[in-house]
Amino acid sequence: MAGSSSMSGQKRRAFRSVQEAREKLTYKSASRPEFDYELLMMFVKNELSAAITTPLLAVVVAVGAMFWSPADQLLLWLCCVFITKGILVGICNQFAKAPRDEVNVTTWRAKITAAEFLYGVTWASVVFVSPLTEGVAGYTFIFAAVLVVISMRMLFASTVMPIVYAGTLPMTGAIVIRFALLNDPFYWAMAAMAVAVHLYFIWLMTGFNSTVVSMLEFRAEKDTLICELEQSKSISDEARLRAEEANLAKSRFLATMSHELRTPLNAILGFSEIMREEAFGPHANPTYKEYASDIHESGQHLLTLIDEILDISRIEAGRYELHETPVSLTEIADECHRLMRVRAENKGLKVNQAFEEDLPNVWADERALRQICLNLLSNAIKFTPPNGTVTLKVARAMSGGLALSVKDTGPGIPDDEIPRVLRSFGQGSLAHQTAEGGTGLGLPITKGLIELHDGRFDLKSKLRYGTEVTVSLPPSRIMEAVPRLTEPGKPKPEGAEQPDQHKRAS
Repeated sequence: MAGSSSMSGQKRRAFRSVQEAREKLTYKSASRPEFDYELLMMFVKNELSAAITTPLLAVVVAVGAMFWSPADQLLLWLCCVFITKGILVGICNQFAKAPRDEVNVTTWRAKITAAEFLYGVTWASVVFVSPLTEGVAGYTFIFAAVLVVISMRMLFASTVMPIVYAGTLPMTGAIVIRFALLNDPFYWAMAAMAVAVHLYFIWLMTGFNSTVVSMLEFRAEKDTLICELEQSKSISDEARLRAEEANLAKSRFLATMSHELRTPLNAILGFSEIMREEAFGPHANPTYKEYASDIHESGQHLLTLIDEILDISRIEAGRYELHETPVSLTEIADECHRLMRVRAENKGLKVNQAFEEDLPNVWADERALRQICLNLLSNAIKFTPPNGTVTLKVARAMSGGLALSVKDTGPGIPDDEIPRVLRSFGQGSLAHQTAEGGTGLGLPITKGLIELHDGRFDLKSKLRYGTEVTVSLPPSRIMEAVPRLTEPGKPKPEGAEQPDQHKRAS
């Protein structure tokens, strides 16, 4: 239960993240309101990281301007710069510490824009400090210094264009007014240059702002994909957890029910066999003997069905354990043929054997191989009409291993139904209509058992021409023959190989 609740919490968090990311991408307006917080936070981080840089620049400007302007006015201006810078940094610091969920972006942007405007006006006032001389050098110095500050402020505030305008327009306006008051063509040209440079910077910053917004859009798309992947993973994990719990419950149910069913079934089989054989005397009514025989056959069928269900459940759950020993595939196939011969003869079928000679043993589970061969033979005999032919073949496979195949002349399987017959309890429509009843577990069990041996399962069928099923064991399961060891002291026979232990071919 704790795992399920934790999984549900992850799923809800992933869903909220996906919703937030998608909401960002749904806005197509130029302002991109869902990105306003990120853009404002970029400005705040830039401002806080350069909290000392611009005041130091103000000190440099004040020291340089002392050659042309009164020191007391410059000191007063410098104090105003520090105060307004402190106000701006303080507001930015408060914004950075405020929880995002509690931030009203519009209000904070207005506060920061007002502080930036005040800071820009303070910087602009240096233009109006009274120079001691009317030399071109003093005005050129101030002009250059203010343009440097304008470029810095635009770069810092490029993510929020209203702050760009609030911080730089006062400085450019101050230059234009001051130089216009001088009423000199040279200063008029410098004022025009200041306006042109300002417009050029605005154009650059607008493009940079668009690039930043595009970057945020791409990041939002990436976050959306990541959140969707996390959501899909959480859903998949939850489904896997439920499937594992269901599989565990199924395994427990089957283990319990197999025991509970086998106990009464063994009693039914035992008593019905006694009744059928009339061990305690003949029945007064011969019909009772037929009933006892029917009960015994039905019990045997039900016991076989239980065994098949348990086998396929263990195979699907990966809990089928192989007990591997050296076995002869030819002997197993011959034994299975003897067991099924009477059934085939009763149905009027001919079973042909085609066993290649001198085949090596294989390293495999004897019970599993016998079950594979019996399943294939039983299916072939079941679905082949009277006077038909079944061919049982054991030979070398093209891959170098050993192959066992069973071919019949039955009704065949349509191509579109082959996947169905390979699923548990699946049967082909034509075969189901023309043959005896079955559980539909024979082929899935066969396929699962051969795959546990790292082998290959192939089914070829043509409608009204029959079916051929081939199971192949890989070369790694073939037992190699080695020469006998020579007695101590005797020379090694000419041409004999170095003795080695029995091994599986690789």
